[in-house]
Amino acid sequence: MRLVELSAAGNEASDLLPVHDEDLLAELGARRAYWTVLDEGPVEQCLALLVEQPDGGWRAEHVKATAGDHEGRTEDAEALARLDGWVYVLGSHFGSKAGPLQPKRAFVARFRESATPRLQIIRHRFALHRAVNDALAALAAIGHPAAPEPVRDVVHAGFVGEAVRRGTAKGKRWISQLAAGDHPVNIEGAAFTARGTLLAGLRWPVTALGEPILVELTGVPGLFSGAETLGVAGVYALTGIGPGPLGVRALAARADGAYDVVVGSIDALDKGSILLEQHPDARDATCRHLRFELPGGTGPALVAPALIADLAPLHHVEGVSERDGAPVYVADEDHRIALWLQAGVP
Repeated sequence: MRLVELSAAGNEASDLLPVHDEDLLAELGARRAYWTVLDEGPVEQCLALLVEQPDGGWRAEHVKATAGDHEGRTEDAEALARLDGWVYVLGSHFGSKAGPLQPKRAFVARFRESATPRLQIIRHRFALHRAVNDALAALAAIGHPAAPEPVRDVVHAGFVGEAVRRGTAKGKRWISQLAAGDHPVNIEGAAFTARGTLLAGLRWPVTALGEPILVELTGVPGLFSGAETLGVAGVYALTGIGPGPLGVRALAARADGAYDVVVGSIDALDKGSILLEQHPDARDATCRHLRFELPGGTGPALVAPALIADLAPLHHVEGVSERDGAPVYVADEDHRIALWLQAGVP
């Protein structure tokens, strides 16, 4: 693969979503372009465009968006998805490496493609966390293989217990959404399905066999009209992909109805991760690009993906898309954007 190094606000990038709006591409003077999100700061400060110019060169543009009353009230944008002309952005819904869960990361945003987008933001105060944990607990109760591994006391205490303690001290109502036995949920990938549900790829938790979990969410677009609440239509585990634990690092819907997914490490490799302390065998995990189709009905189900590419020695791939029919990836590197293109494609 060929590496293209870019920079936008001195920050790292997550996810890749092709720009569809022809007027925006013309304004950018672009052959093609991809949306990405930067890791640090509120979501309105963390949108960027990776632009391929007509001469084959690349540049990154930091996009200045607006968020109205929600300015500065979000953090840790991780995943992008498209539906009905809207680009959706999901927060990680997680916390720092040692916890606790942070309500600023529990958000869904959307915008119309523009060089100066106006974001609509829903800060749902852990409603997604509650819906996902209820669905996972139901699978655990029946012993389904897509259920997560039992939550470990130190993980629950650091993420959920500490969040409840802090929220209680501040009189926060969102503590009612957090319960004993909950897993911290870390969303790293998202893609809408043909039926209008949102498939969320989890970096954590994983199944008892260490396999990645995807959760099919209902009600996401309806959040913006107040017409719906979040629910779970299905839970899927990616099986037969080798020793784990492995989490989802990126997810993208394909035009043919299938999905591309990158799996890899369950947390960043630097010190302080509760998850890696509990799973030291996961520390050296490298990334793999897989492809799968969802089963015809709703879950739960095990899904056996096909291997597209072993991305070793890369540890930090966080976005996958296509360019002239070939894969393109973005990796999270310190203070820069690493765009990986398949060699031989102009």
